Amino acid sequence: MDVNAAVAAAAAIAGVLTGVIAMLAFRWSERDQKRPTRTSLHTDPVLPPGVDTVLSVLRSSAVVLDEADAVVKASSAAYALGLVRGGRLSIEPMLQMARDTRRDGEIRQVELDLPRRGSGRGEALAVSARVAPLGSRLVLLLVEDLTEARRIEAVRRDFVANVSHELKTPVGALSLLSEAVMDASDDPEAVERFAGRMQIEATRLTNLVQELIDLSRVQNDDPLEDAESVQVDELVAEAVDRCRHQAGTKQITIAAGGTADLHVWGNRGQLAAALGNLVENAVNYSPARTRVGIAARRVSAPGGDMIELAVTDQGIGISDKDKERIFERFYRVDPARSRATGGTGLGLAIVKHVVASHGGEVTVWSAEGQGSTFTLRLPEAGAARDRALQHPDPGLDDEAGPTEPSPYEPLPSPEVLP
Repeated sequence: MDVNAAVAAAAAIAGVLTGVIAMLAFRWSERDQKRPTRTSLHTDPVLPPGVDTVLSVLRSSAVVLDEADAVVKASSAAYALGLVRGGRLSIEPMLQMARDTRRDGEIRQVELDLPRRGSGRGEALAVSARVAPLGSRLVLLLVEDLTEARRIEAVRRDFVANVSHELKTPVGALSLLSEAVMDASDDPEAVERFAGRMQIEATRLTNLVQELIDLSRVQNDDPLEDAESVQVDELVAEAVDRCRHQAGTKQITIAAGGTADLHVWGNRGQLAAALGNLVENAVNYSPARTRVGIAARRVSAPGGDMIELAVTDQGIGISDKDKERIFERFYRVDPARSRATGGTGLGLAIVKHVVASHGGEVTVWSAEGQGSTFTLRLPEAGAARDRALQHPDPGLDDEAGPTEPSPYEPLPSPEVLP
């Protein structure tokens, strides 16, 4: 074979290979054009029309999951409760419910206790979770926070239990004492002693019933229906007169001072009862031969001036843990002392509700061994009337009142209030 023939053969082979390569490239191009793209196969789930709008106005926490358990939509409340983290539903029991509902299409509901985020005290959130299918591919989870409702229900149960216990104690004592009187009918001294005890228990029962009535009234009545301008000096004088006998028995001096001729807006009877309860507590829980002070002043506040009434004693003080609960119904810092003084545990609860319904607040400063200062802050009559009218009703909430450092120092030893 000569050189020309070899060159021709090589050229022919190269041409054939080029044609084959071109044909393969053309076929590959056609195949690639006909193949669906990755995007067309993996489309993001789309919420049914109107669902997004409905979820945005729901008060419940809402989470929508796709077939891969990924979060498609979640409300801000769901994030706040810690239901969603990193784009996934973080509560395993709820996730399992969603999978079961996706499999069989059945609606499921369960109540759970979830750990509270950022709390180191072991507190739990009580929630109700409901799962339902949403279309053919999505699952809807609705979570309702039941923590507050359960707390209120617990308060109601405790209130009923406490009332039953407090009523049974004096009633049982009266029953036993009456039997003792019958058995000692031939002993005049014993009859007199038992009759005295019966009077004490009867007075205690009367006070308890009256305070229950007062608490119910301040919770249910609108104090501003019969509101008027009330002179603070008259409220102070009435509170002092109410406790004068108890104070005299313990040789406790009650001193009043501060700014004169102040007026607050509200129900005179309720305001007098609130201030009287504070002064009575100060006298009952103070050692003998000490002082109780009542001071009034005007303070500036957004929306109008406020009137502060501070009741200060030289008692044993209140611990920090007790300060968080002293405004709860029937709570007593020292139960034995309360029973000795005839306390019912309702006085401060009445104070809190009266002040809140008048658009004000009650605060407490106390240090163990240094005494306590309870401060009522109420709207001044006149300019602050609108503020009192617009304040929401306190309802049945039994949380402790706020505490803050008091501007009033513990009472010094002199016999007059500075």
